[in-house]
Amino acid sequence: MAERIRFGILGCGVIGPYHAQAIASLPEDAALVAVADQQVERAQRLAQQYDVPAYASLTDLLGHPDLDAVCICTPSGQHADQAIAALAAGKHVVIEKPVDITLETIDRLRAARRTAAQKVAVISQHRFDASTQIVREAVEQERLGRLTTGTAQVRWWRSQAYYDSGGWRGTWELDGGGALMNQSIHTIDLLQWIMGPVVEVSAYTGCLAHERIEVEDTAVAILRFASGALGIIEGTMAAYPGLTARLEIHGDHGSAIIDNDELIYFHSAASNQEAQAYGGSGSNQAVDLLRQYADRPTGLAAGAAPGSLAQAHRPQIHDFIKAIREDREPLVNIEEGRKPVAIILAIYESGRTGRPVRVQ
Repeated sequence: MAERIRFGILGCGVIGPYHAQAIASLPEDAALVAVADQQVERAQRLAQQYDVPAYASLTDLLGHPDLDAVCICTPSGQHADQAIAALAAGKHVVIEKPVDITLETIDRLRAARRTAAQKVAVISQHRFDASTQIVREAVEQERLGRLTTGTAQVRWWRSQAYYDSGGWRGTWELDGGGALMNQSIHTIDLLQWIMGPVVEVSAYTGCLAHERIEVEDTAVAILRFASGALGIIEGTMAAYPGLTARLEIHGDHGSAIIDNDELIYFHSAASNQEAQAYGGSGSNQAVDLLRQYADRPTGLAAGAAPGSLAQAHRPQIHDFIKAIREDREPLVNIEEGRKPVAIILAIYESGRTGRPVRVQ
């Protein structure tokens, strides 16, 4: 049996414990050996749950013996610098989304990875969902025909107390943005991963329902993809009481809708079937596709508990471990993690200038 990958977690606030749960759910492949947080009490609480040492800094964490990889679960604007330090210490790295908040820091991180043997994964856990895998495969097989439109909608709610709970929340320096950079980035990543590269955006952004934050709580954008297809992004943390994240992919031979991470609609005309003149609702093939997918060996680790973030993270942590063992790139590496950030930054620039902006 291959040796387990020994993980440390930096940042023990909201998301760090989910990384710990995902690691613990892979006992044959992974082991949590240490945690760290500048708020030592938080590190100590998480450390007690897993009977591991707690540290107060990244430097101390990197000094822990027998550490193979570090999960970066800190405020977004700190990610690249901390990942660079971990790479310099010879560790593999998992970075919570976003990889960082500027293209300059992301590119600096990419340059800092000294050898191809060092693996860096950026969390985009919903790429591993059955629903996403099914739709991505259908597009690759051209079962939806020529793609025409794609829509990402994230209509959630975050209270004023949420933004007031941490000094970094809602700041450009550490959060890097609001409804798009912090929350909608997952759905935006899925949209571009399935539809292909976004080349230009035109957008409006605003802070409409919150106080004392620097960033947007609402944004809308129109997209042009490299393929010629068009798209829409709508992200808001001001839709009380909070609805779902929804992804729609449409082509001239079929459509797919993922809502709340579930494939709720899929229809693809047979390859030899001409599209109906006036269309119609079409039979919903989603249930059959999900059943067929469940029967296939995917090579991905099963989830930990229905609906949990640990469940969602588990397959991506498993892919990261396999990438180390097989000396290959993780499914979501630095380059892939850069793509949704570039789209979001272009939306912010368009919102500031009132002009269409090319995606870098």
